[in-house]
Amino acid sequence: MGADDRYASLKARIRAIYDHHRGRYGYRRITAVLRQAGEMVNHKTIQRLMQQLGLKSLVRPKRYRAYRGAEGYAAPNTLRRRFQAQRPNQRWVTDITEFKIKDQKLYLSPVMDLYNG
Repeated sequence: MGADDRYASLKARIRAIYDHHRGRYGYRRITAVLRQAGEMVNHKTIQRLMQQLGLKSLVRPKRYRAYRGAEGYAAPNTLRRRFQAQRPNQRWVTDITEFKIKDQKLYLSPVMDLYNG
């Protein structure tokens, strides 16, 4: 009996767990699932078998963390939640949004006139 035959059923279980969780589980979580099911396996064995099967878990992109330095000047709240305007160009509002597209950052800053004539 060869080494491939020895791990054939384990490889099938690894593939089933990996597919069931849509590629989100890596060797650590797959090891935990197998141990919870009562199977005594080493995490290094699972890692090696996953490499042989060509299975790689999906890596979640890191979340954006805002600048944590000293805060700058905060503008006073001149609107005070009064979002109506009697004429054009009386009250403008804006916001900024950051998008990550591939490996680049894109900033969108729309300006909106609150006049709704």
